[in-house]
Amino acid sequence: MSEYIFDEELDASGLNCPLPLLKAKQALNKMPKGKVLKVIATDNGSIRDFKAYTDQSDHELLESFTEQEPYVYIIRRG
Repeated sequence: MSEYIFDEELDASGLNCPLPLLKAKQALNKMPKGKVLKVIATDNGSIRDFKAYTDQSDHELLESFTEQEPYVYIIRRG
């Protein structure tokens, strides 16, 4: 796992789809552009959700770690 410096961390462990993504959207909306959010999730649906969301938004999925739970997403606010 690469070491990223992140500005905020969101622990969405135990939340089911679509709550991890909704909580991440709320957190990103409160952050200044260019800041980095680390999201921790346990819902396997989050793997496709975060990829699709960042592909369709101006946010950048810097890295994701989805080989085992918990899943970790590093997202830069666009």
